[in-house]
Amino acid sequence: MSREYDIIVVGGGHAGCEAALAAARMGCETLLFNISLDAIALMSCNPAIGGLAKSQLVKEVDALGGQMGRIADKTAVHFRLLNASKGPAVQSTRFQCDKQLYRLAMKTVLEKEKRLHLRQGLVERLVVEDGRICGVVDQTGVFHSGRAVVITTGTFLGGLIHIGDVHYPAGRAGEIASLELAASLKGLGFEMGRMKTGTPPRLRASTIDFSRLVRQDSDPDPEPFSFTTERLREDRLPSFFSATTEETHQIIRDNIRFSPLYAGAIRGVGARYCPSLEDKVMRFADRASHPVVLEQEGLDTEEIYAKGLGNCLPPDLQERIVRSVPGLEQAEIMRLAYAIEYDFVQPTQLRLTLETKRIAGLYLAGQINGTSGYEEAAAQGLWAGVNAALAVQQKPSFILDRSEAYMGVMVDDLVTRGVDEPYRMFTSRAEYRLILREDNATIRLMGKGRELGLITAEQHGLLREKVRRIEMGIQKISSVRVFPVEETNRTLSEMNTAPIKNPITLFQLLKREEIGYDDLARFDGWEAVPDRAVKRQIEIEAKYEGYIRRQEEAVRKMKELEGMKIPADFDYTAVPGLSNELKAKLARVGPATVGQAERIPGITQAALTAILIVIKKQEWEAAARRR
Repeated sequence: MSREYDIIVVGGGHAGCEAALAAARMGCETLLFNISLDAIALMSCNPAIGGLAKSQLVKEVDALGGQMGRIADKTAVHFRLLNASKGPAVQSTRFQCDKQLYRLAMKTVLEKEKRLHLRQGLVERLVVEDGRICGVVDQTGVFHSGRAVVITTGTFLGGLIHIGDVHYPAGRAGEIASLELAASLKGLGFEMGRMKTGTPPRLRASTIDFSRLVRQDSDPDPEPFSFTTERLREDRLPSFFSATTEETHQIIRDNIRFSPLYAGAIRGVGARYCPSLEDKVMRFADRASHPVVLEQEGLDTEEIYAKGLGNCLPPDLQERIVRSVPGLEQAEIMRLAYAIEYDFVQPTQLRLTLETKRIAGLYLAGQINGTSGYEEAAAQGLWAGVNAALAVQQKPSFILDRSEAYMGVMVDDLVTRGVDEPYRMFTSRAEYRLILREDNATIRLMGKGRELGLITAEQHGLLREKVRRIEMGIQKISSVRVFPVEETNRTLSEMNTAPIKNPITLFQLLKREEIGYDDLARFDGWEAVPDRAVKRQIEIEAKYEGYIRRQEEAVRKMKELEGMKIPADFDYTAVPGLSNELKAKLARVGPATVGQAERIPGITQAALTAILIVIKKQEWEAAARRR
């Protein structure tokens, strides 16, 4: 049964799907393993795509030719723009999707992809020869040869579920864990740790009193994630809001000893930004309530995702907690909440390509790298799949820096700083977030997707036309001047903005917070822009011009440091003045540039100067030898 493949992807979650599609679309014969083909792209937690800082990743994946945004657009049933009242740098799209439609739509795309082969099976062992991966062995003992392997195991690697005092191995509820593969990675010498996450109960809709809840409908005119989407589906499902009560909190306080989190049964590290209900009640004792959001999992199911009620208490306590929430007094639990522990590989053992330093040709993506979230996984999967394909084809690697993409920020954070809790993307992590907005992802990255062969010439042509229209629009309103005459200032007063004392262009007027592009229609020389995406880019360029230019200058300075390369075999023990702790950190990370070294926690300016002095000295000595 065995045959040779260019690339083998282990795990069919969000990272695995993007990795396998990218590799196959770049011309590689690719094999995708998943324990169950019925669980490909399954949303184990909330069936939502996007959110704060996460939508930027989805848009970037889409601009590079990935699939997540397209499937989200096709299957979304609830649409929201978060932070709509704030600036564009922190605005983020979030879609609630039909859980089963999403899974089936992604599986269909995988099945139809040329050069992509699907196999239901459990990979138990990696086969390595002379420091290079050469394939995998599945649970039947069959060897599958691959020139590169991408591991995207999610929570399945050594997965252990906790519900009260019951603990059992599982990748997620109802699915087996990957235990032998975890042992194989440990046997190969990887530094590994344990993380913990969880999921709330699913409730039966017909047992909920929605009349007691606050209803939230979708935004009326949402923008799609993907530049390929012409229209979104018209089916809409609302979300509903409630909150925990003092009774809820008392139940938890009286029974906290039954929580494996507080009984010491869970050793894995959870995320501070996403605490379980037990943690929220115990850590924030002064809070009288915590929000509960009820989100429907699909058009043809009664299952309701009870966001905010995540816990790992025994079943009887879970029922009491649910029924202490207004509107849920008679609610039935269809699926219990639980916590899950799983193994991860410390990502400082990876190169910027997501290839492991220890084993050539082995790539890791998703939760195995200590991250959380579908979007983070998808971005890493695309990144790893692309780099695996390029390596097999003996082409230069694909790397985006921190000024080019949120995914560049994420990968640099992982391999440079490592993780001590599940990593998720935040806008605050991106120091250049004003130029890394979700609305300009296609402009930033589609050219690179075209170079990789993941974007068609037609798609790239449409982008070039869009950029041309943006530039023409800016040129047009920059060339039209208005003068401080009585009629002009009367118009400005009617627009609730200050009068002018000197001639000014429409572009300069558009910088004012009170004025939108269409407001300029009251002045001669204005021209309508029917494409709202083009119009939005013109507005952003006007209103944030100064801030954008300052960030671009900061990027220029950053790139100077990134241009200072550190030899791969550089010996940090030869650098005088470095502490043993810094030498160990630098040797473990192996920064490729001075800029990357600067971002390692604890590195000082004095340490960087000492490293640069030794590098220059070695370069002079090498030049002298050549002479």
